Amino acid sequence: MSLSEREKQAKFKAEMVPHMDMLFNYALYTTGNRDAASDLLQDTFLKAFRFFDRFETGTNAKAWLYRIMRNTYINEYRRIKRLPDHVEYDEQLSSYHQNVLAVNDDLRRKIEGEMFGDEVATAIASLPEKFKSVVILRDVEDLPYEEIAEVLDIPVGTVRSRLHRARALLFGSLKEYARTHGFEVSDSLMPGDYALAS
Repeated sequence: MSLSEREKQAKFKAEMVPHMDMLFNYALYTTGNRDAASDLLQDTFLKAFRFFDRFETGTNAKAWLYRIMRNTYINEYRRIKRLPDHVEYDEQLSSYHQNVLAVNDDLRRKIEGEMFGDEVATAIASLPEKFKSVVILRDVEDLPYEEIAEVLDIPVGTVRSRLHRARALLFGSLKEYARTHGFEVSDSLMPGDYALAS
């Protein structure tokens, strides 16, 4: 192995590997399946290593990795949607590929060590993709608005409006769940009333 290859590996390990756990959590909520999340994480880090020369040292490594993961997931989802109906999925696709199309159903089951109950996981899974990504990145992963905007390649204002809409959808889905768990919840969502989502 050449010195430049070793240097690249050392830099990659220092810059990218510390974000692996957070990326796995995002992959788990995105795919809804532990095996699929592992495959997506592996694909993401392989691509990141392959194109590491394009990463600018000192910029936001976490946002760069999230963007690679999101694009990998979206591109694979689109590719599978275009496959002919007669393809034998069990024989042709890995566990990641098989599960990309079943995100919402899989999220209804408890994710290993999940932080939410089934009702919350189901509510998050039922969100449209553009809202789900924002909620996961902000309310689960606790990324700042600016990083979310960078990851999703949208303006910060769009992040805020999507998050507002996503939280409103979650509020509607989870009102009764909150009441049964002892929370006082009004029937209407007032600006700033995000006790369940924040």
